[in-house]
Amino acid sequence: MLAALRSDEEARAVLRDLCTPAEVRTLAERWQVAKLLDAGAMTYREIHDATGVSTTTIVRVARFLKEEQNGGYRLLLDRMKEPK
Repeated sequence: MLAALRSDEEARAVLRDLCTPAEVRTLAERWQVAKLLDAGAMTYREIHDATGVSTTTIVRVARFLKEEQNGGYRLLLDRMKEPK
């Protein structure tokens, strides 16, 4: 389903239909945490202080980023670093 989307605007429209505003915020927070963890310049506490995201969520994102086989965070982080 998501692979059929052709633009950022389409992705936003689908997410707004599929998710509540709180769920969209949660997804955005997790993505921000993943980017900060990938950058490697901040501790979990610093990320919490900067974003307000719970340390429990930060640990969970870190685990998925480093250990889980799905590789979704890593895939997207690496893809976004590719030259366009």
